[in-house]
Parts: sequence; structure tokens; C-alpha cells
Amino acid sequence: MLKKLERVLGLKTNPSIFFSAAFLTLAFVVGSILFTAEVDSVFRAVSNAVKTNLGWLYILGVTSFLLFLLWIACSRYGNVRLGGKDSRPEYTNVTWFGMLFAAGIGSILMFWGVAEPINHFANPPFSGAHAQVDALAGSMGSPQDFAKRLGEMPVSPGATAPLSENAANEAIGFALYHFGLHTWSIFSLPALAFAYFAYKRGLPFRVSSIFHPLLGNRINGPLGRVIDTVAVIGTLFGVAVSVGLGTLQINSGLNELFGVEVSGVVQILIIAVVTTFATISVATGLDKGIKWLSNINIGMAVALLLFILFTGSTVFLLRGVIESTGTYLSMLVPLSFWNDALPAGDWGWQGTWTVFYWAWTITWAPFVGIFVARISKGRTIREFVLGVLGSPVAFSVVWFSIFGMSSINIEWNEPGSLIGPVVQEGDTAAALFTFLEHFPAPEFMMGFSVLIVIIFFTTSADSASLVVDMLTSGNTTNPPVRQRIFWAVLGGTVAATLIAATGQEALQALEQVITVIGLPFFLIAFAMMYCLVKALRKDIPEEELLSPRARSLLERERKRREAEPEPD
Repeated sequence: MLKKLERVLGLKTNPSIFFSAAFLTLAFVVGSILFTAEVDSVFRAVSNAVKTNLGWLYILGVTSFLLFLLWIACSRYGNVRLGGKDSRPEYTNVTWFGMLFAAGIGSILMFWGVAEPINHFANPPFSGAHAQVDALAGSMGSPQDFAKRLGEMPVSPGATAPLSENAANEAIGFALYHFGLHTWSIFSLPALAFAYFAYKRGLPFRVSSIFHPLLGNRINGPLGRVIDTVAVIGTLFGVAVSVGLGTLQINSGLNELFGVEVSGVVQILIIAVVTTFATISVATGLDKGIKWLSNINIGMAVALLLFILFTGSTVFLLRGVIESTGTYLSMLVPLSFWNDALPAGDWGWQGTWTVFYWAWTITWAPFVGIFVARISKGRTIREFVLGVLGSPVAFSVVWFSIFGMSSINIEWNEPGSLIGPVVQEGDTAAALFTFLEHFPAPEFMMGFSVLIVIIFFTTSADSASLVVDMLTSGNTTNPPVRQRIFWAVLGGTVAATLIAATGQEALQALEQVITVIGLPFFLIAFAMMYCLVKALRKDIPEEELLSPRARSLLERERKRREAEPEPD
């Protein structure tokens, strides 16, 4: 029946995966609209249970991914090429690094570059005074009064005081922890697995292919289709959260510029416009619409970064980049295992921040993973891991150092100017635009930033529709355009539903839904590590595990023996 429907609609896909994922996603959309209160209640309860009882699994999981990737890069398996042993990279290092930057960090940097450091500066994770800060934020008073009372707030001995120098270092360290090596480990693990099983075993670009060492040909059966359907739904929701966050930011920017109301109706209209742009881009193809938009966007983001650097406190920021790097490295190991366990019963901060980030990131890891795998054929596992972890993380360090240190410097010089709207009023989405008010040509730069955000989320939406279509079809050949358009429209519909139909504060609703959706992906990721090692042990001959120099010596010795005359 599904095969017949596929032919009637002119599709080119795996009908079981395609129609199952589409039906379940549409069922969620309809259910959320018809039973808003019930959906709110279910996701709130499950999300709170996950954060309270399984938050430690998210923390342990992502750190395990990072350690696994570093181990496999440094081991003998690091010499294995993603392709044949004589395969070579299709792109130069510079081009490859640029494409990695475009893969998954642009939207994150724009939304959180100011918002996260300034939040942690006012409410340090190690302060132990989160309830007091929240209570103070909820009380009446001017931003200046809020900053004054926050700076005078007593904390326990050894705890970090809000707005202090230690709070500034802690703010940058946590921001880089959330968007540095750990985030890119979440992207790198499935990307490496996709690349290995596609280029070494010739399997389709589906999540089920990664389980070939465990399931064998059963990846083409019902169990494999279940895995792929879950992956498609999770990817749709993960990207929808990104589009949702971008929509909140665009709405805040338009409010600052033109007084446009911040409301669910406006946000739905914004999503409709972004989805329309994404649909047009996706219809024009990868080498036209998506590639063109991505190249423009990277240039605009770098231009914004340089603008902040050279119109702000340049020397202070250059010193800050170096110091922030050291802060991140010094905090990396402790934060990798920190679980907000003490004092007992005070769990909460990490569930709202770190657990949300890890759950959100892993749901769209298949999307980024397939893209990274496609551009990495011919590289060794060592080159792949160090490159994917290295270059985007280095850029993130520079970005958060400049935007974070600038925002902290502004707050020091003008108490309340940033923590007032962002922390006291809780307007996280407007953080970037409030920040830009302190620089030359604020209206122009706000408009420029809104345009960057629009393009970032357009490229995220159109790229995601291509990848979701690949997850349902299992190949990289050009499918019918109508399939890609369908996934682009459905992704926008999910984003609109998450924001407008959940009946809560939009950002809180997004956090709760994605925390629940992300849990199965963590379990899948643990299986990925096992399957990858099992496949490497089975597939790779001993000679291919040798270093290039050792293989060269071995080949030279073999040729010498072949050239020697046979004894009589």
C-alpha cells in the first residue's frame, strides 16, 4: 500500500520511513493544537523527571563521547582512511575548515554569544544562590538597583559572588564548555560513524547503517526502519528548536528596530517567511541556493565579529581571547564531570542549561553528521577527529571571548544595562540587540544582525530538509524536489507549533520538549561507539593500521624482496 502511495505521489524514498515519520510528526502537531494543556502537562512532567533522574547520564554521555573520539584518534585506528586506503580528501584543509564552520555553529553563536555569558555573570553556576537571584529578579526595582543589590548579595564561603571577577571568568568558562569540545563531540561521533559505514562498507546514509555490526542485514528490516524513523523525527524537532530560537531572536530584533509586537502571532508569521525562503533555497539545489546563502552568511558573521572587536575595547578583547582560552582549558576537566550534586537537593541549574544543550544538540547531530561525513571522504580518522573538534571550537573560543568579554565590560562600566533586560526581565532573545546599543550605528548593526539570523536559520532549515530526505531515502542522489519541499514545510510547522501552541513561555516550552526527545539519541550514541570499534576490528587489516611511514617502509621491503632473484 505504501509503495503504491509512493508511486502515486511521484516520490523516491523508503515509504515505510517516510510516511511513518511524516505521520507521527503531523500527529504531534495536531495533538499539540487540539490538546494544548495535556501536551504541556506531559512534556513538563517527563522533562522534569529526565532532568532530575537522568541528568547525570547526559553529562557522563557527552564527556564519554569526547574521550572516545580522542582515544580513537590517538590509537592505531587513527590511521584508517574514510574510504579506500589510497583515497585522498576531496577538499583542501582551508575549504574543509570553512565548510565545518558553516555546518552547525552559526545560529548558536548568534543567539547565545551575549545571552549566556551575561546570564552566568549575574547568576554564577557556582554561586549556590540561584533561588536568591531569581527572587531578586522578580522583585520591583530599576536595572541599576537590581545590579547594586546583586553585587551586595552575600554568598557562602568559597562560592562565586555575582558580578565579581570570578563570576566573569566562570561565565566565559561555562559558555565555552557548552559550545566547545563537548558540543562538537556530539556532532563528530555520528559524523565519523556515518562516514565509516558509508565509505568503508558502502551502506546508505541512514542511522540504522551504523548498527550493521549488531544487526547485520536486519538494518533493512522493521527494526532498522524504527531506528531511522526515530532519527528523522528527532532531527526535525532538533532543527525546529533552532528555528524557534532564531524566531524569538528575530522577533526581538524587529521589536527593537520597528516596535513590532513580541507575540505568538508575529512569531508564526516569521516562521512562515523563513520557511518560504528555505523552500525556495531547497528547490534551487545544494550548489545554488544553500551554498550561496552559506557563503554570504559566513562572511557577514565574521564582519560582525570584527566590528565588535575594532569598535569596542580592542586591546582588552585581544587580551581577553588569550585569557579566555586559558580559563576554558583550566575548567574543562572539572566541568566535564560536574553534576551540580552539592549541596544535596539543590539540583536545577544544570538541568536548565547543560542538560538542555546536550539534549538539543544530539537531536540534530544526524543532520550535522551527514553533512560533515559527506565532505570528509578520504581523510584519516585522526585527521577527521582533530579537524572537526579543532577548527570550529577555535572559532567558538574567539567568538565567545569577544562577545562575552565585551558584554561583561559593558556591564561593569554601566551597571544594570545588560543584566537588567536579559536577567531581570528574562528577555534572553533580545540580548544581542541590547548589547549592540552600546556600539556605533546601533540601528544599522541591529538590522544587519537580524539579516544574519534570518539567513542562518534559512540555511539550517533548507539543509535540514535535504538531510532528512537523505535519512528517509538512504542515498545522496537528487530526489524529487517535492520531497525536500515537504520536509522544509513540515519543519517550519513543527517550529510554529512548539512556539505558539504549547501554551507556555516559548523558550521554556522548547527546552522541555527537546529534553524529552533527546534521551533516545543518547542511548543510540553509546551503541554507536561500540559498533564503530567492532567494525574497525573486523574490517581493517593489520597493515592499514600502521602509520604512513611504517606502511611505506613495509611496501619498500616488499618491492625489494620481489626484485631479488629466486634462489636456484
